[in-house]
Amino acid sequence: MVLRHERIAHLGNLEPVLVAEGFDVQYVDVAEGDELPPNASSADLLIVLGASAGVYEGERYPFIAAELAFVRSRLDAKRPTLGVCFGSQVMAASLGAVVAPGDTVQVGFRAVEPTDAGASSAVRHFSGVPVLQWHGDTFTLPEGATRLAGSGDYANEAFGIGSWAMAVQFHPEITADMHEEWLESDEEYVRGAGYDQALLRDDFGRLGPDMRRASESFLTEWLRGLPAS
Repeated sequence: MVLRHERIAHLGNLEPVLVAEGFDVQYVDVAEGDELPPNASSADLLIVLGASAGVYEGERYPFIAAELAFVRSRLDAKRPTLGVCFGSQVMAASLGAVVAPGDTVQVGFRAVEPTDAGASSAVRHFSGVPVLQWHGDTFTLPEGATRLAGSGDYANEAFGIGSWAMAVQFHPEITADMHEEWLESDEEYVRGAGYDQALLRDDFGRLGPDMRRASESFLTEWLRGLPAS
């Protein structure tokens, strides 16, 4: 089950890995009014994707409160869950962490460094491989979570809980087509933060293939390490 908030922010690079590992993918478009299932534990795997919204904007986006409760129920049951960017913030907030605007807006490729714990997790595949960032928010580390990666700008780039929960602030899923769609739809956001679209396109051409390979290895390893249902 995939909680999607914008049509252009889909599974991208991750979907072929999921299919290869035997998963059937079902999107729930929560921002468009799709109802969340009554049982948060029903799916073998839950993936929560990115969004332009901030987790703290519940008054502006009514779907957020219900999604937080849904994800909290899922995590309370210790069911396999992966969060990407906004999804990682939803996971953190549902566990009582603080999500807030960060000091900088991050658009483009950045290095993330696995912690000692991260070096023995699936996050290790991103060591030395710049990853695509597209956010201006951050979160504190939830109680009971293990910090798996950080960067020079944001201490919390990835965290895990046991072998069943994983959250990453960056975007391992983004493809070349998605990147172009995001540049076009978020042009004001990107330029307002001081980034040059032409340079971002060049960077994606150079760095995107390595990140895609790392992303595929990351997800494959994490999926194969999930506890048996």
